[in-house]
Amino acid sequence: MSDAVLYRPASPTDPLDGPIGILTLNRPTERNSMTAELLDAFAARIAEVRADVHLRCLVLTGTGACFSSGADLRAQIQRQDTARPRLPHEASFAMYTAFLGLLDVEVPVIGALNGHAVGGGFGLSLLCDIRIGNIAAKYGANFARLGLHPGLGIAYLLPRLIGISNASELLYTGRLVAGSEAQRLGILSRAVAAEEVLPSALELAREIGRAAPLAVRTTKATLRQHMDWDVRAAAQREAFAQAATVATEDFREGMAALLGKREPSFTGR
Repeated sequence: MSDAVLYRPASPTDPLDGPIGILTLNRPTERNSMTAELLDAFAARIAEVRADVHLRCLVLTGTGACFSSGADLRAQIQRQDTARPRLPHEASFAMYTAFLGLLDVEVPVIGALNGHAVGGGFGLSLLCDIRIGNIAAKYGANFARLGLHPGLGIAYLLPRLIGISNASELLYTGRLVAGSEAQRLGILSRAVAAEEVLPSALELAREIGRAAPLAVRTTKATLRQHMDWDVRAAAQREAFAQAATVATEDFREGMAALLGKREPSFTGR
């Protein structure tokens, strides 16, 4: 079993964290990026989370300097299937299927964003109900700087969290923001020192864990219904646009600029 993602289950005998589970992205040398190993491990651990009968709150975090840097741009933007070739939009959507499994967790999910959350990693953080972040880290969707359309429902989620104007600015520029600005915009509930991120998330998780579990679960479900929270459908729509941009000269230029550590020069082709 891969240790790329770890799950510490809730425990009825733990006097401190009893009903709290901790899900940890655990490939720090790869900045917890979306490698095949990490994605497969994430899907497997989500199945464990959903089967945890003692769970009342889940904390999602990472090891190392990054929460997640998103796709490994030097390896894969789209995910193919060895059994049968996927259409371009299917391959784009397949990159996000594992992370979208977080939507199936019925209890509240707190993102303890220990470090940078960029691209698909930023999208994963937006799937959490609450986010506590590192004040010194960077957050955002830099897709436009790479010649790509966003994926993982980011263009659906971000304006619902921070408003259409703020979301438009960040998505059109691809600009990353520091933790303090992320808190001001409403991306983060709190921005704290790096060493305080996980303790702060656990403190909040304990408070949630002391509340009536059925009331909390049904409240989470109702909140999503009221918000018309259909992130999977949004991610599927985005996959078509993302696949189209993968085929452009601008995407090739964005990748070349990234690897060459220079500013891109886009032509709109």
